[in-house]
Amino acid sequence: MRIKEGFIEGIAQVNFNKMLSLNESAAYLWKEVEGKEFTRETLVGLLLDKYEVSREQAGADVEKLVGVWIQEGVVTES
Repeated sequence: MRIKEGFIEGIAQVNFNKMLSLNESAAYLWKEVEGKEFTRETLVGLLLDKYEVSREQAGADVEKLVGVWIQEGVVTES
């Protein structure tokens, strides 16, 4: 997966009618993987390193977040 070019901290430079709001943990993940290839497991690992959360909860949160990112068109799946 990779964040699409033209998106900075969740805001599309060319289309301000479609803004993406990120909570604290989603913003943390975004900043950690911006400009890099990443997987769902990468995101889970980042959550586990930063927050006191179970692997199951981190996995569920990542699935939900990645679903939103894909739906909004801000990441591409490789």
